[in-house]
Amino acid sequence: MTAQTEAAQAPDLLYSEAEEDLRSAVRSLLAGRADAPAVIAGIESDTPYDLRLWESLAAGIGAAGLLVPEKLGGQGATHREAAVVLEELGRSVAPAPYLTSAVVATEILLALGAGDGPVAGLLAELAAGRKVAVLALPFSTPPADGAVAMTGTLERTVTGVAEAEAADVLLVPTADGLYAVETGGDGVAVQALVPLDLTRPLATVTLSGAAGTLLADAGPAAAAVSKGLLAGAGLLASEQLGLAEWCLTETVRHTRERHQFNRPVGSFQSLKHRMAQLWLEVVSARAAARNAADALATGSPDAPLAVAVAQAYCSRVAVNAAEECVQLHGGIGMTWEHPAHLYLKRAKADSIAYGTAGRHREALAGLVELPAP
Repeated sequence: MTAQTEAAQAPDLLYSEAEEDLRSAVRSLLAGRADAPAVIAGIESDTPYDLRLWESLAAGIGAAGLLVPEKLGGQGATHREAAVVLEELGRSVAPAPYLTSAVVATEILLALGAGDGPVAGLLAELAAGRKVAVLALPFSTPPADGAVAMTGTLERTVTGVAEAEAADVLLVPTADGLYAVETGGDGVAVQALVPLDLTRPLATVTLSGAAGTLLADAGPAAAAVSKGLLAGAGLLASEQLGLAEWCLTETVRHTRERHQFNRPVGSFQSLKHRMAQLWLEVVSARAAARNAADALATGSPDAPLAVAVAQAYCSRVAVNAAEECVQLHGGIGMTWEHPAHLYLKRAKADSIAYGTAGRHREALAGLVELPAP
Protein backbone atom coordinates (compact mmCIF):
# COMPACT_ATOMS: atom_id res chain seq x y z
CA MET A 1 0.00 0.00 0.00
CA THR A 2 1.40 3.40 -1.00
CA ALA A 3 1.60 6.39 1.31
CA GLN A 4 -0.96 8.15 -0.87
CA THR A 5 -3.44 5.27 -0.46
CA GLU A 6 -2.88 5.20 3.29
CA ALA A 7 -3.53 8.97 3.47
CA ALA A 8 -6.72 8.57 1.47
CA GLN A 9 -7.97 5.95 3.92
CA ALA A 10 -7.00 7.86 7.06
CA PRO A 11 -10.00 9.08 9.07
CA ASP A 12 -10.65 12.81 9.10
CA LEU A 13 -10.76 13.83 12.76
CA LEU A 14 -10.89 17.58 12.14
CA TYR A 15 -14.06 19.66 12.17
CA SER A 16 -15.15 21.26 8.91
CA GLU A 17 -16.31 24.85 8.66
CA ALA A 18 -19.90 23.67 8.22
CA GLU A 19 -19.63 21.54 11.34
CA GLU A 20 -18.31 24.48 13.36
CA ASP A 21 -21.16 26.66 12.07
CA LEU A 22 -23.62 23.98 13.17
CA ARG A 23 -21.94 23.83 16.56
CA SER A 24 -22.28 27.60 16.98
CA ALA A 25 -25.98 27.50 16.15
CA VAL A 26 -26.72 24.61 18.52
CA ARG A 27 -24.61 26.07 21.33
CA SER A 28 -26.31 29.43 21.02
CA LEU A 29 -29.75 27.80 21.15
CA LEU A 30 -28.88 25.69 24.18
CA ALA A 31 -27.29 28.62 26.00
CA GLY A 32 -30.55 30.53 25.73
CA ARG A 33 -32.98 27.68 26.35
CA ALA A 34 -31.11 24.98 28.29
CA ASP A 35 -28.69 26.60 30.71
CA ALA A 36 -28.14 24.96 34.09
CA PRO A 37 -31.01 26.70 35.93
CA ALA A 38 -33.43 25.80 33.13
CA VAL A 39 -32.36 22.14 33.10
CA ILE A 40 -32.61 21.86 36.89
CA ALA A 41 -36.04 23.51 36.85
CA GLY A 42 -37.16 21.14 34.11
CA ILE A 43 -36.20 17.94 35.92
CA GLU A 44 -37.98 19.18 39.04
CA SER A 45 -41.18 19.64 37.06
CA ASP A 46 -43.54 17.07 35.57
CA THR A 47 -42.36 17.86 32.04
CA PRO A 48 -38.56 17.73 31.78
CA TYR A 49 -38.72 18.29 28.02
CA ASP A 50 -39.00 21.83 26.75
CA LEU A 51 -41.14 21.31 23.66
CA ARG A 52 -40.17 24.72 22.26
CA LEU A 53 -36.50 23.82 22.62
CA TRP A 54 -37.03 20.55 20.78
CA GLU A 55 -38.99 22.31 18.04
CA SER A 56 -36.20 24.86 17.59
CA LEU A 57 -33.48 22.20 17.59
CA ALA A 58 -35.30 19.67 15.42
CA ALA A 59 -37.10 21.93 12.94
CA GLY A 60 -35.57 25.39 13.35
CA ILE A 61 -31.95 24.29 13.03
CA GLY A 62 -32.88 21.12 11.16
CA ALA A 63 -30.91 18.85 13.48
CA ALA A 64 -33.55 16.09 13.53
CA GLY A 65 -33.12 15.49 9.80
CA LEU A 66 -29.34 15.54 9.53
CA LEU A 67 -29.11 11.84 8.65
CA VAL A 68 -32.18 11.87 6.38
CA PRO A 69 -31.69 12.39 2.61
CA GLU A 70 -32.98 15.61 1.12
CA LYS A 71 -35.50 13.76 -1.05
CA LEU A 72 -37.21 12.60 2.15
CA GLY A 73 -37.24 16.05 3.69
CA GLY A 74 -33.96 15.86 5.59
CA GLN A 75 -30.65 17.70 5.45
CA GLY A 76 -28.65 14.99 3.70
CA ALA A 77 -25.76 15.34 6.14
CA THR A 78 -23.78 12.59 7.90
CA HIS A 79 -23.00 11.14 11.29
CA ARG A 80 -20.22 13.71 11.65
CA GLU A 81 -22.72 16.56 11.84
CA ALA A 82 -24.99 14.56 14.14
CA ALA A 83 -21.97 13.97 16.38
CA VAL A 84 -21.42 17.73 16.67
CA VAL A 85 -25.02 18.19 17.82
CA LEU A 86 -24.54 15.46 20.42
CA GLU A 87 -21.33 17.05 21.67
CA GLU A 88 -23.26 20.22 22.41
CA LEU A 89 -26.17 18.32 23.97
CA GLY A 90 -23.67 16.53 26.18
CA ARG A 91 -22.09 19.85 27.09
CA SER A 92 -25.45 21.17 28.31
CA VAL A 93 -27.06 17.83 29.38
CA ALA A 94 -30.24 19.23 27.86
CA PRO A 95 -33.25 16.88 27.97
CA ALA A 96 -33.92 16.18 24.30
CA PRO A 97 -34.77 12.92 22.52
CA TYR A 98 -32.10 13.49 19.90
CA LEU A 99 -29.95 10.38 20.31
CA THR A 100 -32.89 8.00 20.53
CA SER A 101 -35.02 9.50 17.74
CA ALA A 102 -32.83 11.48 15.33
CA VAL A 103 -30.01 8.93 15.46
CA VAL A 104 -31.08 5.41 16.49
CA ALA A 105 -34.66 5.32 15.21
CA THR A 106 -33.75 7.26 12.08
CA GLU A 107 -30.79 5.00 11.34
CA ILE A 108 -32.99 1.93 11.67
CA LEU A 109 -35.54 3.32 9.23
CA LEU A 110 -32.83 4.36 6.78
CA ALA A 111 -31.30 0.88 6.94
CA LEU A 112 -34.60 -0.59 5.76
CA GLY A 113 -33.97 1.17 2.46
CA ALA A 114 -37.60 1.86 1.54
CA GLY A 115 -38.07 4.67 -0.95
CA ASP A 116 -41.78 5.09 -0.21
CA GLY A 117 -44.51 3.68 1.95
CA PRO A 118 -44.78 3.86 5.75
CA VAL A 119 -41.00 3.90 6.29
CA ALA A 120 -40.47 6.92 4.05
CA GLY A 121 -43.47 8.66 5.57
CA LEU A 122 -42.22 8.16 9.11
CA LEU A 123 -38.73 9.33 8.15
CA ALA A 124 -40.17 12.53 6.74
CA GLU A 125 -42.12 13.12 9.97
CA LEU A 126 -38.99 12.56 12.08
CA ALA A 127 -36.84 14.78 9.88
CA ALA A 128 -39.33 17.63 10.15
CA GLY A 129 -39.47 17.29 13.92
CA ARG A 130 -43.20 16.61 13.83
CA LYS A 131 -42.79 13.21 15.47
CA VAL A 132 -40.41 11.46 17.83
CA ALA A 133 -39.71 7.73 17.52
CA VAL A 134 -37.80 5.48 19.89
CA LEU A 135 -36.73 1.86 19.74
CA ALA A 136 -38.71 -0.22 22.23
CA LEU A 137 -35.70 -1.94 23.75
CA PRO A 138 -33.87 -1.30 27.04
CA PHE A 139 -31.44 1.62 26.78
CA SER A 140 -28.69 -0.77 27.83
CA THR A 141 -29.07 -3.03 24.76
CA PRO A 142 -25.64 -3.29 23.05
CA PRO A 143 -25.26 -3.36 19.24
CA ALA A 144 -24.26 -7.03 19.25
CA ASP A 145 -27.68 -7.95 20.66
CA GLY A 146 -29.61 -6.39 17.78
CA ALA A 147 -30.44 -9.74 16.18
CA VAL A 148 -31.24 -11.31 19.55
CA ALA A 149 -33.77 -8.54 20.15
CA MET A 150 -35.94 -9.75 17.25
CA THR A 151 -37.97 -12.06 19.45
CA GLY A 152 -41.40 -12.07 21.04
CA THR A 153 -44.59 -10.47 19.79
CA LEU A 154 -46.43 -7.19 20.09
CA GLU A 155 -47.79 -8.53 23.40
CA ARG A 156 -44.86 -7.59 25.62
CA THR A 157 -43.47 -5.43 28.41
CA VAL A 158 -40.13 -3.68 27.98
CA THR A 159 -38.42 -1.97 30.89
CA GLY A 160 -35.88 0.82 30.68
CA VAL A 161 -36.88 2.35 27.34
CA ALA A 162 -35.20 5.73 27.04
CA GLU A 163 -37.41 8.73 26.27
CA ALA A 164 -40.51 6.65 25.60
CA GLU A 165 -42.59 9.34 27.31
CA ALA A 166 -41.59 11.83 24.62
CA ALA A 167 -42.23 9.40 21.76
CA ASP A 168 -45.08 9.49 19.30
CA VAL A 169 -44.04 6.19 17.71
CA LEU A 170 -42.41 3.05 19.10
CA LEU A 171 -40.29 0.84 16.85
CA VAL A 172 -40.99 -2.63 18.20
CA PRO A 173 -38.79 -5.56 17.08
CA THR A 174 -40.55 -8.95 17.11
CA ALA A 175 -39.96 -12.42 15.72
CA ASP A 176 -42.19 -11.45 12.77
CA GLY A 177 -40.38 -8.21 11.96
CA LEU A 178 -40.25 -4.56 12.95
CA TYR A 179 -43.49 -2.76 13.78
CA ALA A 180 -44.31 0.93 14.21
CA VAL A 181 -46.76 1.43 17.08
CA GLU A 182 -48.38 4.74 17.91
CA THR A 183 -47.97 5.54 21.61
CA GLY A 184 -51.38 7.18 21.71
CA GLY A 185 -53.16 4.10 20.40
CA ASP A 186 -55.18 1.51 22.30
CA GLY A 187 -53.24 -1.15 24.14
CA VAL A 188 -50.13 0.98 24.69
CA ALA A 189 -49.11 1.99 28.22
CA VAL A 190 -45.99 4.01 29.04
CA GLN A 191 -45.16 4.04 32.76
CA ALA A 192 -42.46 6.46 33.85
CA LEU A 193 -39.61 5.12 35.98
CA VAL A 194 -37.34 7.03 38.35
CA PRO A 195 -33.94 6.96 36.64
CA LEU A 196 -30.57 8.03 38.00
CA ASP A 197 -30.28 10.56 35.17
CA LEU A 198 -33.42 12.68 35.30
CA THR A 199 -32.42 14.50 32.10
CA ARG A 200 -33.02 11.32 30.10
CA PRO A 201 -36.19 9.70 31.46
CA LEU A 202 -36.76 5.95 31.27
CA ALA A 203 -40.07 4.16 31.13
CA THR A 204 -41.67 0.74 31.07
CA VAL A 205 -43.62 0.13 27.87
CA THR A 206 -46.48 -2.37 27.98
CA LEU A 207 -48.16 -3.49 24.77
CA SER A 208 -51.43 -5.36 25.17
CA GLY A 209 -53.60 -5.71 22.11
CA ALA A 210 -51.80 -2.83 20.41
CA ALA A 211 -52.00 -2.39 16.64
CA GLY A 212 -48.83 -1.82 14.67
CA THR A 213 -47.69 -1.23 11.11
CA LEU A 214 -45.24 -3.82 9.83
CA LEU A 215 -42.20 -1.97 8.47
CA ALA A 216 -39.97 -4.91 7.58
CA ASP A 217 -39.73 -8.68 7.92
CA ALA A 218 -37.51 -10.26 10.57
CA GLY A 219 -34.33 -10.65 8.49
CA PRO A 220 -33.98 -7.07 7.20
CA ALA A 221 -35.35 -5.73 10.47
CA ALA A 222 -32.70 -7.50 12.57
CA ALA A 223 -29.92 -6.03 10.44
CA ALA A 224 -31.50 -2.57 10.64
CA VAL A 225 -31.88 -2.71 14.43
CA SER A 226 -28.24 -3.77 14.80
CA LYS A 227 -27.17 -0.88 12.58
CA GLY A 228 -29.25 1.58 14.58
CA LEU A 229 -27.79 0.38 17.87
CA LEU A 230 -24.29 0.61 16.41
CA ALA A 231 -24.87 4.23 15.35
CA GLY A 232 -26.33 4.99 18.77
CA ALA A 233 -23.31 3.56 20.57
CA GLY A 234 -20.88 5.34 18.24
CA LEU A 235 -22.47 8.77 18.54
CA LEU A 236 -23.08 8.37 22.27
CA ALA A 237 -19.30 8.73 22.50
CA SER A 238 -19.67 12.28 21.15
CA GLU A 239 -22.20 13.08 23.87
CA GLN A 240 -19.76 11.70 26.43
CA LEU A 241 -17.01 13.84 24.90
CA GLY A 242 -19.08 17.02 25.21
CA LEU A 243 -19.92 16.14 28.80
CA ALA A 244 -16.25 15.57 29.67
CA GLU A 245 -15.19 18.81 27.98
CA TRP A 246 -17.70 20.82 30.03
CA CYS A 247 -16.49 19.19 33.24
CA LEU A 248 -12.85 19.96 32.44
CA THR A 249 -13.54 23.56 31.38
CA GLU A 250 -15.65 24.34 34.44
CA THR A 251 -13.19 22.68 36.80
CA VAL A 252 -10.27 24.71 35.42
CA ARG A 253 -12.32 27.91 35.66
CA HIS A 254 -13.36 27.20 39.25
CA THR A 255 -9.87 26.35 40.45
CA ARG A 256 -8.57 29.57 38.93
CA GLU A 257 -11.16 31.64 40.78
CA ARG A 258 -11.20 29.76 44.08
CA HIS A 259 -8.47 30.96 46.47
CA GLN A 260 -6.92 29.40 49.55
CA PHE A 261 -3.94 30.84 51.43
CA ASN A 262 -4.09 33.79 49.02
CA ARG A 263 -3.46 31.51 46.04
CA PRO A 264 -5.75 30.05 43.39
CA VAL A 265 -6.32 26.42 44.33
CA GLY A 266 -5.53 25.53 40.74
CA SER A 267 -1.93 26.60 41.32
CA PHE A 268 -1.34 23.71 43.74
CA GLN A 269 0.76 21.13 41.96
CA SER A 270 -1.31 18.11 42.91
CA LEU A 271 -4.41 19.69 41.33
CA LYS A 272 -2.42 20.74 38.27
CA HIS A 273 -1.43 17.12 37.73
CA ARG A 274 -5.01 15.91 38.06
CA MET A 275 -6.33 18.45 35.55
CA ALA A 276 -3.44 17.83 33.15
CA GLN A 277 -4.19 14.11 33.24
CA LEU A 278 -7.87 14.82 32.64
CA TRP A 279 -7.00 17.06 29.69
CA LEU A 280 -4.98 14.24 28.12
CA GLU A 281 -7.90 11.86 28.57
CA VAL A 282 -10.36 14.31 27.02
CA VAL A 283 -8.11 14.87 24.00
CA SER A 284 -7.85 11.12 23.49
CA ALA A 285 -11.61 10.78 23.90
CA ARG A 286 -12.10 13.40 21.19
CA ALA A 287 -9.96 11.36 18.80
CA ALA A 288 -11.88 8.16 19.58
CA ALA A 289 -15.30 9.80 19.26
CA ARG A 290 -14.43 11.58 16.03
CA ASN A 291 -13.00 8.39 14.57
CA ALA A 292 -16.25 6.55 15.34
CA ALA A 293 -18.36 9.33 13.81
CA ASP A 294 -16.19 9.43 10.69
CA ALA A 295 -16.30 5.63 10.31
CA LEU A 296 -20.10 5.66 10.54
CA ALA A 297 -20.34 8.60 8.11
CA THR A 298 -18.15 6.94 5.48
CA GLY A 299 -19.66 3.48 5.89
CA SER A 300 -16.25 2.09 6.77
CA PRO A 301 -16.05 -1.68 7.28
CA ASP A 302 -14.08 -0.83 10.44
CA ALA A 303 -17.07 1.03 11.95
CA PRO A 304 -17.81 -1.71 14.53
CA LEU A 305 -14.17 -1.57 15.63
CA ALA A 306 -14.15 2.23 15.83
CA VAL A 307 -17.41 2.24 17.80
CA ALA A 308 -16.18 -0.39 20.25
CA VAL A 309 -12.95 1.56 20.84
CA ALA A 310 -14.84 4.82 21.34
CA GLN A 311 -17.31 3.37 23.83
CA ALA A 312 -14.71 1.35 25.72
CA TYR A 313 -12.71 4.54 26.26
CA CYS A 314 -15.14 7.47 26.31
CA SER A 315 -17.44 5.94 28.93
CA ARG A 316 -14.62 5.86 31.47
CA VAL A 317 -13.37 9.34 30.59
CA ALA A 318 -16.82 10.90 30.98
CA VAL A 319 -17.35 9.33 34.40
CA ASN A 320 -13.86 10.29 35.57
CA ALA A 321 -14.28 13.88 34.33
CA ALA A 322 -17.61 14.23 36.13
CA GLU A 323 -16.21 12.77 39.35
CA GLU A 324 -13.22 15.11 39.23
CA CYS A 325 -15.55 18.03 38.56
CA VAL A 326 -17.55 17.27 41.69
CA GLN A 327 -14.50 16.71 43.86
CA LEU A 328 -12.46 19.70 42.68
CA HIS A 329 -15.41 22.03 43.14
CA GLY A 330 -15.28 21.13 46.83
CA GLY A 331 -18.41 21.62 48.92
CA ILE A 332 -20.28 23.51 46.20
CA GLY A 333 -19.94 20.52 43.88
CA MET A 334 -21.98 18.43 46.31
CA THR A 335 -25.02 20.71 46.22
CA TRP A 336 -28.21 20.26 44.19
CA GLU A 337 -28.04 23.87 42.99
CA HIS A 338 -24.70 23.37 41.22
CA PRO A 339 -25.05 21.49 37.89
CA ALA A 340 -22.10 19.13 38.54
CA HIS A 341 -24.47 16.41 39.74
CA LEU A 342 -26.34 16.51 36.41
CA TYR A 343 -23.14 15.64 34.58
CA LEU A 344 -22.15 12.90 36.99
CA LYS A 345 -25.57 11.26 36.70
CA ARG A 346 -25.59 11.55 32.90
CA ALA A 347 -22.06 10.11 32.72
CA LYS A 348 -23.00 7.18 34.96
CA ALA A 349 -26.19 6.49 32.99
CA ASP A 350 -24.37 6.76 29.65
CA SER A 351 -21.73 4.29 30.83
CA ILE A 352 -24.25 1.43 30.59
CA ALA A 353 -26.18 2.71 27.56
CA TYR A 354 -25.89 0.69 24.35
CA GLY A 355 -23.54 -1.70 26.08
CA THR A 356 -21.08 -1.25 28.92
CA ALA A 357 -17.40 -0.58 28.36
CA GLY A 358 -16.78 -4.22 29.27
CA ARG A 359 -19.16 -5.43 26.56
CA HIS A 360 -17.40 -3.26 24.02
CA ARG A 361 -14.01 -4.57 25.09
CA GLU A 362 -15.36 -8.08 24.56
CA ALA A 363 -16.47 -7.01 21.09
CA LEU A 364 -12.98 -5.67 20.43
CA ALA A 365 -11.49 -9.05 21.30
CA GLY A 366 -13.61 -10.63 18.59
CA LEU A 367 -12.91 -7.93 16.01
CA VAL A 368 -9.16 -7.63 16.31
CA GLU A 369 -7.05 -10.39 14.79
CA LEU A 370 -3.92 -10.93 16.86
CA PRO A 371 -0.77 -12.05 15.04
CA ALA A 372 0.17 -15.70 15.46
CA PRO A 373 2.90 -16.30 18.04
